[in-house]
Amino acid sequence: MNKNINALYQIAQKKSRKIIGLMSGTSLDGLDIALCEISGSGVNTDVKLLQFETIDYSEEIKTEIRKVFAKKTIDFQHLVLLNEWIGSLHASMITESLEKWNIDPKEVDLIASHGQTVLHAPKFLHQQDKFPNATLQIGDGDHIAVQTGIITLSDFRQKHVAAGGEGAPLAVYGDYFLFGKEGENRIMLNIGGIANFTYLPAALKTEKTFVTDTGTGNTLIDLFVKKYFLDKSYDKDAEIAKQGTVNQLLLDNLKDNAFFKKGFPKTIGQELFNTEYVELALSKSNLTDILAPDLLATLTRFTAETIAEAIQFTIENTKYKIEDFKIYLSGGGAHNPLLMQWLQELLPCQFYKSDDLGINSDAKEAILFAILANETVSGGDFNFGTAKIPSVTMGKISMPD
Repeated sequence: MNKNINALYQIAQKKSRKIIGLMSGTSLDGLDIALCEISGSGVNTDVKLLQFETIDYSEEIKTEIRKVFAKKTIDFQHLVLLNEWIGSLHASMITESLEKWNIDPKEVDLIASHGQTVLHAPKFLHQQDKFPNATLQIGDGDHIAVQTGIITLSDFRQKHVAAGGEGAPLAVYGDYFLFGKEGENRIMLNIGGIANFTYLPAALKTEKTFVTDTGTGNTLIDLFVKKYFLDKSYDKDAEIAKQGTVNQLLLDNLKDNAFFKKGFPKTIGQELFNTEYVELALSKSNLTDILAPDLLATLTRFTAETIAEAIQFTIENTKYKIEDFKIYLSGGGAHNPLLMQWLQELLPCQFYKSDDLGINSDAKEAILFAILANETVSGGDFNFGTAKIPSVTMGKISMPD
Protein backbone atom coordinates (compact mmCIF):
# COMPACT_ATOMS: atom_id res chain seq x y z
CA MET A 1 0.00 0.00 0.00
CA ASN A 2 1.25 3.48 -0.81
CA LYS A 3 2.52 5.10 2.37
CA ASN A 4 0.29 8.14 1.94
CA ILE A 5 -2.80 6.00 1.44
CA ASN A 6 -1.81 4.04 4.52
CA ALA A 7 -1.36 7.28 6.47
CA LEU A 8 -4.80 8.44 5.37
CA TYR A 9 -6.28 5.09 6.43
CA GLN A 10 -4.67 5.41 9.85
CA ILE A 11 -5.97 8.96 10.24
CA ALA A 12 -9.49 7.78 9.40
CA GLN A 13 -9.33 5.19 12.21
CA LYS A 14 -8.27 7.64 14.94
CA LYS A 15 -10.65 8.57 17.73
CA SER A 16 -9.94 12.24 17.05
CA ARG A 17 -8.12 14.14 14.35
CA LYS A 18 -6.26 17.44 14.36
CA ILE A 19 -7.40 19.31 11.25
CA ILE A 20 -6.48 22.80 10.09
CA GLY A 21 -9.35 24.60 8.40
CA LEU A 22 -8.52 27.47 6.04
CA MET A 23 -10.87 30.17 4.83
CA SER A 24 -10.31 33.24 2.70
CA GLY A 25 -13.51 34.94 1.68
CA THR A 26 -14.63 37.38 -0.99
CA SER A 27 -13.76 40.32 1.25
CA LEU A 28 -10.06 39.48 0.62
CA ASP A 29 -9.19 40.42 4.21
CA GLY A 30 -6.79 37.56 4.73
CA LEU A 31 -6.52 33.88 5.61
CA ASP A 32 -8.35 32.40 8.61
CA ILE A 33 -6.43 29.44 10.07
CA ALA A 34 -8.29 27.27 12.59
CA LEU A 35 -6.58 24.29 14.22
CA CYS A 36 -9.34 21.97 15.36
CA GLU A 37 -9.53 18.68 17.20
CA ILE A 38 -12.48 16.75 15.77
CA SER A 39 -13.99 13.48 16.91
CA GLY A 40 -17.00 11.61 15.62
CA SER A 41 -18.81 12.53 12.42
CA GLY A 42 -22.23 13.59 11.19
CA VAL A 43 -24.55 14.62 14.02
CA ASN A 44 -22.08 13.11 16.49
CA THR A 45 -19.31 15.52 15.46
CA ASP A 46 -17.49 17.20 18.32
CA VAL A 47 -15.11 20.09 17.66
CA LYS A 48 -12.59 21.81 19.88
CA LEU A 49 -10.87 24.92 18.54
CA LEU A 50 -7.27 24.60 19.69
CA GLN A 51 -5.80 27.65 17.94
CA PHE A 52 -7.03 30.40 15.66
CA GLU A 53 -5.24 33.05 13.66
CA THR A 54 -6.18 35.48 10.91
CA ILE A 55 -3.22 36.53 8.79
CA ASP A 56 -4.06 39.71 6.93
CA TYR A 57 -3.45 39.92 3.20
CA SER A 58 -0.95 42.62 2.28
CA GLU A 59 -1.98 45.25 -0.26
CA GLU A 60 0.27 43.46 -2.76
CA ILE A 61 -1.68 40.21 -2.35
CA LYS A 62 -5.04 41.98 -2.61
CA THR A 63 -3.92 43.84 -5.73
CA GLU A 64 -2.81 40.63 -7.46
CA ILE A 65 -6.09 38.83 -6.65
CA ARG A 66 -8.23 41.79 -7.74
CA LYS A 67 -6.70 41.56 -11.23
CA VAL A 68 -8.79 38.41 -11.78
CA PHE A 69 -11.43 38.55 -9.04
CA ALA A 70 -15.06 38.50 -10.28
CA LYS A 71 -14.00 39.58 -13.80
CA LYS A 72 -15.12 38.01 -17.09
CA THR A 73 -12.06 39.23 -18.98
CA ILE A 74 -8.63 38.60 -17.43
CA ASP A 75 -5.00 37.85 -18.17
CA PHE A 76 -5.22 34.05 -18.19
CA GLN A 77 -1.52 33.62 -17.48
CA HIS A 78 -1.91 35.71 -14.34
CA LEU A 79 -4.71 33.40 -13.13
CA VAL A 80 -2.50 30.35 -13.67
CA LEU A 81 0.41 31.96 -11.84
CA LEU A 82 -1.86 33.01 -8.96
CA ASN A 83 -3.09 29.44 -8.49
CA GLU A 84 0.40 28.25 -7.65
CA TRP A 85 1.41 31.43 -5.81
CA ILE A 86 -1.57 31.47 -3.47
CA GLY A 87 -1.11 27.78 -2.69
CA SER A 88 2.49 28.48 -1.67
CA LEU A 89 1.45 31.63 0.16
CA HIS A 90 -1.16 29.77 2.22
CA ALA A 91 1.37 27.03 2.95
CA SER A 92 3.83 29.58 4.33
CA MET A 93 1.09 31.16 6.46
CA ILE A 94 0.26 27.74 7.93
CA THR A 95 3.92 27.04 8.67
CA GLU A 96 4.26 30.47 10.28
CA SER A 97 1.22 29.84 12.50
CA LEU A 98 2.37 26.37 13.56
CA GLU A 99 5.74 27.80 14.55
CA LYS A 100 4.00 30.56 16.53
CA TRP A 101 1.85 27.97 18.30
CA ASN A 102 4.88 25.74 18.91
CA ILE A 103 3.19 22.84 17.12
CA ASP A 104 5.10 20.32 15.00
CA PRO A 105 3.45 19.79 11.57
CA LYS A 106 3.63 16.05 12.27
CA GLU A 107 1.01 16.58 14.98
CA VAL A 108 -1.50 17.79 12.36
CA ASP A 109 -3.46 15.11 10.51
CA LEU A 110 -5.09 17.10 7.71
CA ILE A 111 -5.43 20.53 6.17
CA ALA A 112 -8.81 21.59 4.74
CA SER A 113 -8.29 24.45 2.30
CA HIS A 114 -11.19 26.42 0.89
CA GLY A 115 -8.92 28.35 -1.47
CA GLN A 116 -9.48 31.85 -2.80
CA THR A 117 -12.65 32.34 -4.82
CA VAL A 118 -11.96 34.23 -8.03
CA LEU A 119 -15.25 33.67 -9.87
CA HIS A 120 -18.67 32.35 -8.85
CA ALA A 121 -20.99 31.71 -11.80
CA PRO A 122 -24.32 30.04 -10.97
CA LYS A 123 -26.49 29.46 -14.02
CA PHE A 124 -28.89 32.16 -12.84
CA LEU A 125 -26.08 34.65 -13.35
CA HIS A 126 -24.28 33.43 -16.48
CA GLN A 127 -27.57 32.45 -18.24
CA GLN A 128 -25.95 30.15 -20.81
CA ASP A 129 -28.15 27.10 -21.29
CA LYS A 130 -25.50 24.61 -22.35
CA PHE A 131 -23.26 25.37 -19.36
CA PRO A 132 -23.89 24.24 -15.77
CA ASN A 133 -23.41 26.09 -12.50
CA ALA A 134 -19.74 26.90 -12.02
CA THR A 135 -17.33 28.27 -9.45
CA LEU A 136 -13.56 28.58 -9.19
CA GLN A 137 -11.31 28.70 -6.13
CA ILE A 138 -7.53 28.90 -6.58
CA GLY A 139 -4.59 28.11 -4.30
CA ASP A 140 -3.37 24.69 -5.37
CA GLY A 141 -3.72 21.95 -2.73
CA ASP A 142 -0.64 20.06 -3.92
CA HIS A 143 1.53 23.07 -3.16
CA ILE A 144 0.08 23.27 0.35
CA ALA A 145 0.60 19.53 0.95
CA VAL A 146 4.17 19.43 -0.37
CA GLN A 147 5.30 22.57 1.44
CA THR A 148 3.72 21.74 4.81
CA GLY A 149 4.18 17.96 4.68
CA ILE A 150 0.50 17.52 5.64
CA ILE A 151 -2.22 15.70 3.65
CA THR A 152 -4.44 18.42 2.22
CA LEU A 153 -8.05 18.44 1.07
CA SER A 154 -9.06 21.30 -1.21
CA ASP A 155 -11.46 22.35 -3.96
CA PHE A 156 -14.52 21.40 -1.91
CA ARG A 157 -17.09 23.26 -3.98
CA GLN A 158 -16.63 21.27 -7.20
CA LYS A 159 -18.34 18.11 -5.90
CA HIS A 160 -21.30 20.21 -4.77
CA VAL A 161 -21.62 21.58 -8.33
CA ALA A 162 -21.07 18.15 -9.89
CA ALA A 163 -23.94 16.77 -7.78
CA GLY A 164 -26.34 19.48 -8.93
CA GLY A 165 -25.71 22.28 -6.45
CA GLU A 166 -24.35 25.77 -7.06
CA GLY A 167 -21.16 25.20 -5.07
CA ALA A 168 -22.32 27.39 -2.20
CA PRO A 169 -23.10 28.03 0.52
CA LEU A 170 -21.56 24.94 2.13
CA ALA A 171 -22.20 26.02 5.72
CA VAL A 172 -25.33 23.86 6.00
CA TYR A 173 -23.35 20.64 6.54
CA GLY A 174 -21.39 21.82 9.55
CA ASP A 175 -24.29 23.91 10.83
CA TYR A 176 -26.62 20.93 10.88
CA PHE A 177 -24.07 18.60 12.44
CA LEU A 178 -23.00 21.05 15.15
CA PHE A 179 -25.93 23.33 15.85
CA GLY A 180 -29.17 21.51 15.04
CA LYS A 181 -31.23 21.26 18.23
CA GLU A 182 -34.55 19.52 18.56
CA GLY A 183 -37.23 21.86 19.87
CA GLU A 184 -35.43 25.08 18.90
CA ASN A 185 -35.75 26.96 15.61
CA ARG A 186 -32.36 28.36 14.70
CA ILE A 187 -31.05 30.65 11.97
CA MET A 188 -27.26 30.50 11.59
CA LEU A 189 -26.55 33.87 9.95
CA ASN A 190 -23.11 34.57 8.52
CA ILE A 191 -22.37 38.07 7.25
CA GLY A 192 -19.14 38.08 5.28
CA GLY A 193 -18.65 39.71 1.88
CA ILE A 194 -21.91 37.98 0.96
CA ALA A 195 -24.55 37.20 3.59
CA ASN A 196 -26.03 33.72 3.98
CA PHE A 197 -27.98 31.74 6.53
CA THR A 198 -28.79 28.14 7.39
CA TYR A 199 -32.31 27.38 8.57
CA LEU A 200 -32.33 24.65 11.23
CA PRO A 201 -35.93 23.69 12.05
CA ALA A 202 -36.92 22.64 15.54
CA ALA A 203 -38.07 19.28 14.17
CA LEU A 204 -34.50 18.65 12.88
CA LYS A 205 -35.88 17.33 9.59
CA THR A 206 -33.12 17.34 7.00
CA GLU A 207 -35.60 17.81 4.15
CA LYS A 208 -36.71 21.09 5.75
CA THR A 209 -33.16 22.29 6.41
CA PHE A 210 -31.62 24.58 3.82
CA VAL A 211 -28.99 27.26 3.29
CA THR A 212 -29.04 30.30 1.02
CA ASP A 213 -27.27 33.51 0.19
CA THR A 214 -29.39 36.59 0.83
CA GLY A 215 -27.33 39.10 -1.13
CA THR A 216 -24.53 41.45 -0.27
CA GLY A 217 -23.07 41.47 3.23
CA ASN A 218 -20.05 43.72 3.68
CA THR A 219 -18.98 43.78 0.02
CA LEU A 220 -20.61 46.99 -1.19
CA ILE A 221 -19.96 48.85 2.05
CA ASP A 222 -16.26 47.97 1.90
CA LEU A 223 -15.95 48.81 -1.80
CA PHE A 224 -17.25 52.34 -1.33
CA VAL A 225 -15.34 52.98 1.88
CA LYS A 226 -12.17 52.23 -0.10
CA LYS A 227 -13.37 54.46 -2.95
CA TYR A 228 -14.06 57.50 -0.76
CA PHE A 229 -11.44 57.01 1.97
CA LEU A 230 -8.07 55.80 0.70
CA ASP A 231 -6.77 55.17 4.23
CA LYS A 232 -9.67 52.89 5.21
CA SER A 233 -10.63 49.37 4.15
CA TYR A 234 -13.97 49.16 5.99
CA ASP A 235 -16.37 51.31 8.02
CA LYS A 236 -15.11 50.53 11.52
CA ASP A 237 -17.98 50.53 14.01
CA ALA A 238 -20.13 52.09 11.24
CA GLU A 239 -18.63 55.46 12.18
CA ILE A 240 -19.20 56.89 8.69
CA ALA A 241 -22.62 55.36 8.00
CA LYS A 242 -23.92 56.59 11.37
CA GLN A 243 -23.36 60.16 10.17
CA GLY A 244 -25.50 59.63 7.09
CA THR A 245 -29.17 59.35 6.17
CA VAL A 246 -30.70 56.48 4.18
CA ASN A 247 -31.82 57.56 0.70
CA GLN A 248 -35.08 55.67 0.15
CA LEU A 249 -35.15 56.04 -3.64
CA LEU A 250 -31.62 54.67 -3.94
CA LEU A 251 -32.47 51.85 -1.55
CA ASP A 252 -35.50 50.91 -3.67
CA ASN A 253 -33.37 50.84 -6.82
CA LEU A 254 -30.67 48.75 -5.14
CA LYS A 255 -33.34 46.20 -4.22
CA ASP A 256 -34.80 46.15 -7.74
CA ASN A 257 -33.05 43.05 -9.07
CA ALA A 258 -34.30 39.63 -10.15
CA PHE A 259 -31.94 37.96 -7.68
CA PHE A 260 -34.16 38.98 -4.78
CA LYS A 261 -37.21 37.40 -6.40
CA LYS A 262 -35.43 34.09 -7.01
CA GLY A 263 -36.41 31.17 -4.75
CA PHE A 264 -34.18 29.54 -2.15
CA PRO A 265 -31.54 28.24 -2.13
CA LYS A 266 -29.54 30.69 -4.26
CA THR A 267 -25.98 31.94 -4.39
CA ILE A 268 -24.30 35.09 -5.59
CA GLY A 269 -21.09 37.10 -5.34
CA GLN A 270 -19.32 40.26 -6.46
CA GLU A 271 -20.01 39.19 -10.03
CA LEU A 272 -23.38 40.92 -9.44
CA PHE A 273 -22.90 43.03 -6.34
CA ASN A 274 -20.08 45.33 -7.37
CA THR A 275 -19.29 49.00 -8.00
CA GLU A 276 -21.20 48.98 -11.30
CA TYR A 277 -24.31 47.64 -9.54
CA VAL A 278 -24.37 50.64 -7.19
CA GLU A 279 -23.51 53.14 -9.93
CA LEU A 280 -26.46 51.87 -11.99
CA ALA A 281 -28.78 52.33 -9.00
CA LEU A 282 -27.38 55.84 -8.45
CA SER A 283 -28.04 56.65 -12.11
CA LYS A 284 -31.62 55.37 -11.90
CA SER A 285 -32.08 57.54 -8.80
CA ASN A 286 -30.64 60.63 -10.55
CA LEU A 287 -28.04 60.96 -7.79
CA THR A 288 -24.76 62.35 -9.02
CA ASP A 289 -23.42 63.96 -5.87
CA ILE A 290 -24.55 61.81 -2.93
CA LEU A 291 -22.48 62.31 0.21
CA ALA A 292 -20.34 59.37 1.30
CA PRO A 293 -22.05 58.99 4.72
CA ASP A 294 -25.48 58.90 3.04
CA LEU A 295 -24.33 56.31 0.50
CA LEU A 296 -22.77 54.11 3.20
CA ALA A 297 -25.87 54.42 5.39
CA THR A 298 -28.00 53.34 2.43
CA LEU A 299 -25.72 50.42 1.56
CA THR A 300 -25.75 49.27 5.19
CA ARG A 301 -29.54 49.45 5.21
CA PHE A 302 -29.59 47.53 1.91
CA THR A 303 -27.69 44.68 3.56
CA ALA A 304 -29.95 44.76 6.63
CA GLU A 305 -33.24 44.76 4.71
CA THR A 306 -32.30 42.04 2.22
CA ILE A 307 -31.13 39.76 5.04
CA ALA A 308 -34.24 40.47 7.09
CA GLU A 309 -36.63 39.96 4.17
CA ALA A 310 -35.07 36.61 3.31
CA ILE A 311 -35.37 35.42 6.90
CA GLN A 312 -38.93 36.77 7.21
CA PHE A 313 -39.93 34.92 4.03
CA THR A 314 -38.49 31.70 5.45
CA ILE A 315 -40.31 32.06 8.75
CA GLU A 316 -43.62 32.95 7.08
CA ASN A 317 -43.52 29.53 5.39
CA THR A 318 -43.41 27.73 8.75
CA LYS A 319 -46.05 27.24 11.42
CA TYR A 320 -44.00 29.29 13.87
CA LYS A 321 -43.92 32.95 14.86
CA ILE A 322 -40.83 35.04 14.29
CA GLU A 323 -40.41 35.37 18.06
CA ASP A 324 -39.89 31.59 18.20
CA PHE A 325 -36.58 31.85 16.30
CA LYS A 326 -33.06 32.35 17.58
CA ILE A 327 -30.50 33.92 15.28
CA TYR A 328 -26.82 33.05 15.78
CA LEU A 329 -24.39 35.43 14.09
CA SER A 330 -20.92 35.00 12.65
CA GLY A 331 -18.71 36.84 10.16
CA GLY A 332 -17.32 40.35 9.99
CA GLY A 333 -20.73 41.98 9.63
CA ALA A 334 -21.59 40.88 13.16
CA HIS A 335 -19.16 43.58 14.34
CA ASN A 336 -21.07 46.38 12.56
CA PRO A 337 -23.23 48.03 15.27
CA LEU A 338 -25.51 49.92 12.86
CA LEU A 339 -26.18 46.79 10.81
CA MET A 340 -26.90 44.86 14.00
CA GLN A 341 -29.22 47.60 15.29
CA TRP A 342 -31.26 47.57 12.09
CA LEU A 343 -31.41 43.77 11.92
CA GLN A 344 -32.76 43.61 15.47
CA GLU A 345 -35.36 46.27 14.66
CA LEU A 346 -36.45 44.39 11.52
CA LEU A 347 -36.39 40.91 13.08
CA PRO A 348 -37.93 40.58 16.55
CA CYS A 349 -35.98 37.38 17.20
CA GLN A 350 -33.47 36.56 19.90
CA PHE A 351 -29.95 37.39 18.68
CA TYR A 352 -26.78 35.59 19.76
CA LYS A 353 -23.35 34.84 18.34
CA SER A 354 -22.12 31.36 17.49
CA ASP A 355 -19.74 31.88 20.42
CA ASP A 356 -22.76 31.21 22.63
CA LEU A 357 -22.84 27.71 21.12
CA GLY A 358 -19.14 27.15 21.74
CA ILE A 359 -17.84 28.12 18.26
CA ASN A 360 -15.76 31.26 17.76
CA SER A 361 -17.84 33.41 15.39
CA ASP A 362 -14.77 34.73 13.57
CA ALA A 363 -13.36 31.20 13.12
CA LYS A 364 -16.65 29.53 12.22
CA GLU A 365 -16.19 29.33 8.44
CA ALA A 366 -12.68 27.90 8.72
CA ILE A 367 -13.96 25.37 11.27
CA LEU A 368 -16.74 24.32 8.90
CA PHE A 369 -14.20 23.36 6.23
CA ALA A 370 -12.29 21.30 8.78
CA ILE A 371 -15.59 19.50 9.43
CA LEU A 372 -16.05 18.83 5.71
CA ALA A 373 -12.58 17.28 5.56
CA ASN A 374 -13.39 15.16 8.60
CA GLU A 375 -16.54 13.90 6.87
CA THR A 376 -14.62 13.00 3.72
CA VAL A 377 -12.04 10.98 5.64
CA SER A 378 -14.07 9.54 8.52
CA GLY A 379 -17.75 10.21 7.91
CA GLY A 380 -20.49 7.74 7.12
CA ASP A 381 -23.51 7.96 4.87
CA PHE A 382 -25.77 10.90 5.64
CA ASN A 383 -28.78 11.88 3.56
CA PHE A 384 -30.17 15.39 3.65
CA GLY A 385 -33.11 14.13 1.66
CA THR A 386 -33.10 16.89 -0.92
CA ALA A 387 -31.31 17.60 -4.16
CA LYS A 388 -30.85 21.17 -2.96
CA ILE A 389 -28.27 19.89 -0.47
CA PRO A 390 -26.26 17.18 -2.25
CA SER A 391 -25.42 14.37 0.19
CA VAL A 392 -21.84 13.99 -0.97
CA THR A 393 -18.34 14.04 0.47
CA MET A 394 -16.25 16.93 -0.76
CA GLY A 395 -12.62 17.82 -1.31
CA LYS A 396 -9.78 16.59 -3.50
CA ILE A 397 -6.94 14.90 -1.62
CA SER A 398 -3.32 15.98 -2.12
CA MET A 399 -0.46 13.92 -0.72
CA PRO A 400 2.76 15.50 0.61
CA ASP A 401 5.04 13.39 -1.63
